[in-house]
Amino acid sequence: MRVLVQKFGGTSVKDKTMREHAVHHIEDALREGFKVVVVVSAMGRFPDPYATDSLLSLIDGNDTSLSNKEKDLLLSCGETISATVFSHELLKRNINAVGITGGEAGIITTDTFTNAQIKTVESNHLFQLLTDHQVVVVAGFQGRTENHEVTTIGRGGSDTSATALGAALDAEYVDIFTDVNGIMTADPRVVTNAKRLDAISYTEICNLAYQGAKVIHPRAVEIAMQANVPIRVRSTMLRDKGTLITNLSDSEYPGSVQDRLVTGIAYVNHITQIKIKELKEPQQIHVKVFKAMAEAGISVDFINISPNGVIYTIFERDEILAKKVLESLGLQPEFNKDCAKVSLVGAGMSGVPGVTSKIVQTLTNKDIPILQSADSHRTIWVLIQSKHLENALNALHVAFDLEN
Repeated sequence: MRVLVQKFGGTSVKDKTMREHAVHHIEDALREGFKVVVVVSAMGRFPDPYATDSLLSLIDGNDTSLSNKEKDLLLSCGETISATVFSHELLKRNINAVGITGGEAGIITTDTFTNAQIKTVESNHLFQLLTDHQVVVVAGFQGRTENHEVTTIGRGGSDTSATALGAALDAEYVDIFTDVNGIMTADPRVVTNAKRLDAISYTEICNLAYQGAKVIHPRAVEIAMQANVPIRVRSTMLRDKGTLITNLSDSEYPGSVQDRLVTGIAYVNHITQIKIKELKEPQQIHVKVFKAMAEAGISVDFINISPNGVIYTIFERDEILAKKVLESLGLQPEFNKDCAKVSLVGAGMSGVPGVTSKIVQTLTNKDIPILQSADSHRTIWVLIQSKHLENALNALHVAFDLEN
């Protein structure tokens, strides 16, 4: 049995016209001899009536008195509605299809309601359904506990559902359909010459996703990487093959993952930098600060520690709380607001001299101050003022010849 998993996001199933485009992709797969598992998100986005955020608004959002278990009963409805509507569309076209929940598909999760983790996929029932049907439509974003309680698996959960099912079924590909035609070298809304990548490695797309690129959820990529299931990120509106995410080298898959110095650029906006200096008890400052941030539930990033102080970043939304917490410790933090973190990702940069030098030179030539920097084997990060973001992204894109 040749299996293909196709995931359609909220914009891809939001109305009849978009669902018709999605059905064309399924028909193509059937003609190629595949049995198809379709994973669907809730239809549309807020304020569309069945979108996840729309359902959440019915119970006053996160201010509800409901337990997380009860919230999951509600939030899972969007995908369940989407799966049945989509199955109906297929049956109207004489495609032998059936719609099921994530739990029925065998997705077994932890009992961390609203943010459950997939423990395993029991695929026997799904294989039986594929024997009897051409297409099985699965409600994404949801699963069940071992006690048969409904769970949801967090934002980006439909991507994760799709790759988990792809791994369990040994699918030839997992296709992620979205409103863009693949993975770009940078955000095309900001970088005018951004280009689509034909292929990218699992590690590179994970790094880009964690650093702000929103095409696919990194948890989904990690599952596919462990099972070595190739992912294709494709446009619902086009018949193009999009971007291939794979482990394969050039010799194994001609034209795929090249040894590029920099593959893409991502960014995260709305960041505040915090600087704290302490001369009296410098060795205690690090422990005090990060313990206080953790206890306040504030996520920290981009950490630089020195003998007499610490520099780190937080999301802008946590700024008021962080100021209150730090001042309660008798500290005098310095806040640098309206920052953006720019990340350059590439498998080819590891051990290659001159990459950081080119970044610094490019930004210096544009009079863009670097507030902070860090690097790993495959990623280099710089922190800049948000007002320079568009200029910085375009300049770096040109400097590393990404438009070609």
